[in-house]
Amino acid sequence: MPAATSAIVIGSGFGGLALAIRLQSAGIATTIVEARDRPGGRAYCWKQDGYTFDAGPTVITDPSCLAELWALSGRSMSDDVVLRPVDPFYRLIWNDGTCFDYSSDQAALDAEIAKLNPNDVAGYQHFLAYSRAVYDEAYVKLGTVPFLSFKSMIEAAPALARYQAWRSVYSAVSSFVHDEKLRQALSFHTLLVGGNPMTTSSVYALIHHLEKLGGVWCAQGGTNALIDALAVLFEKLGGRLVLNEKVDTITHSGGRVTGVVTKSGRCFEADQIASNGDVVGTYALIADSSYAARRVKSLKRKRFSPSLFVVHLGLKGTFPHIAHHSILFSDRYGPLLKDIYCQGKVPQDPSIYLHNPGASDESLAPAGKSALYALAPVPHLGSAPIDWSLEGDEYRRIIIDRLRATLIPDIDQRIELCFHYTPCDFRDDLGAHMGSAFSLEPILTQSAWFRGHNRDDHFPNLYLVGAGTHPGAGIPGVVGSAKATASLMV
Repeated sequence: MPAATSAIVIGSGFGGLALAIRLQSAGIATTIVEARDRPGGRAYCWKQDGYTFDAGPTVITDPSCLAELWALSGRSMSDDVVLRPVDPFYRLIWNDGTCFDYSSDQAALDAEIAKLNPNDVAGYQHFLAYSRAVYDEAYVKLGTVPFLSFKSMIEAAPALARYQAWRSVYSAVSSFVHDEKLRQALSFHTLLVGGNPMTTSSVYALIHHLEKLGGVWCAQGGTNALIDALAVLFEKLGGRLVLNEKVDTITHSGGRVTGVVTKSGRCFEADQIASNGDVVGTYALIADSSYAARRVKSLKRKRFSPSLFVVHLGLKGTFPHIAHHSILFSDRYGPLLKDIYCQGKVPQDPSIYLHNPGASDESLAPAGKSALYALAPVPHLGSAPIDWSLEGDEYRRIIIDRLRATLIPDIDQRIELCFHYTPCDFRDDLGAHMGSAFSLEPILTQSAWFRGHNRDDHFPNLYLVGAGTHPGAGIPGVVGSAKATASLMV
């Protein structure tokens, strides 16, 4: 079979852009077909009245995986985008007034742990060693390796068993430290990739070492500036980025996919097709295929991560006392997670992630003002079929009430702009199945070979990239999936 000389990538999220850059750098003429008016996917942004509102993600870790994309063509990421370190990584806040600065400085972090429980300082060191070990095994060795057969999963099993991968992150953390707040502080990270700390495999404890090793960063100008830099890099390499063209059909003939047709009727053909879209939605695009129909049914039976309710706020004033990243914990940790993941209940006491980019970068808002982003996990539409057009205003009020009580007492007088993004928007704007914000839930039985395969089992020139594939969601995850998928396509 002759080598592929052309490719189409459906969608321009982090995974799609990273894959397209790798393909184009390898000499494969690549076209990205994007439904929206700008690249980014979940990393979209809105600009209004001098404010820039990132849709997310806003936590950038492992910048080396991004720098590698520029290095493929002998370029430097710093020429196109500036990354700034964020410290503390997160400020964790509980309703009883307890604050915990999750810092890169080990001495400062030990002091924060000692304030909660002096006896847990030693336990934390043991947890850190565990986190480093699973990072080496699951992220370094397996994070960019495609799992195309069950045999490959079996071969990885001994290493996973060595670190008791069947245990949850929360369970693993609890075996090292005893203070409940510290257990929450060391396990909440899985929520950033759609996982329930109470059920997500303990290998995801690797996130802690990933942050310790590479830091937590933000892009000057917002995450959208990083997306724009990736898009410019792709086009400088000779790639073609087509916007405002929603793919309606993936065509196929003779057991191979042949191209895509958009809603407007435009046709694009290529030797290979990769989708950065929703995994269920991708197979639904394949017309007249009993295999694709079966695949859709099979995927729909899997467990999908929750959705998010996001409030974007343009406020008068700046807030230097608020960290770049804050986590406002509910008084109910385990029970709240059970409501969201198991019971389909929208919590009236949500835990909130608050993004205050002005703490590191004043360019996202007019002088003397701030663009904030408050996010609360909520059930996806499959478990909580709520009409958010009716319920959204009330839930926004709940979140703003919490910000008023905790951090910004006069928030009502400061609001200049305010809008929210709901599970229905994830479904309608992004094609996310049931409005899930992170695709398949990252549990052990939906990891590696059990996730969407980087290459399809039936159509040998159809590929997947992004949160629904191995290794999973988050910027390092989807950029890693692009590396795995590219290794199969080049």
